[in-house]
Amino acid sequence: MGRDIAEALGLLLKRSTRVGLHRRLTDGAGEGVDELTYPVLSGLARTGPRSAADLAHEVGLDRSGVTRRASTLEAAGLVRRDPDPTDRRATLLTLTDEGERVVAALRERLADHITDSLRSWPPDEAAAFAAQLRRFVAEGPFG
Repeated sequence: MGRDIAEALGLLLKRSTRVGLHRRLTDGAGEGVDELTYPVLSGLARTGPRSAADLAHEVGLDRSGVTRRASTLEAAGLVRRDPDPTDRRATLLTLTDEGERVVAALRERLADHITDSLRSWPPDEAAAFAAQLRRFVAEGPFG
């Protein structure tokens, strides 16, 4: 059973799988929002304001990659750079109100995409899957 789950997770976590999903989610989402900038938007929504270095660790990119993507998002008005109150030399990346609105819309789009993919499942099986997945993430080997 563990091997079956590991293989499914391997496919789910492949970079190409994530990029394809991010491309579908961000299609037509507006200026600066694409499969490359999505992880930065999503990461900031999960963590709140972060330095580029801290966010890089969270989203699996290097610091320069986060900085480039954040610049694109900043130009689109979705991210801003604020002074870090704990380090005068540093800045924190922060979602703007518009950035928060875009993330909310993308999360809704993702939820709709997942719901659509489960339409052929009996409702009780889909609900059980959701509950068991939440439990696996909370109690599984990710901590």
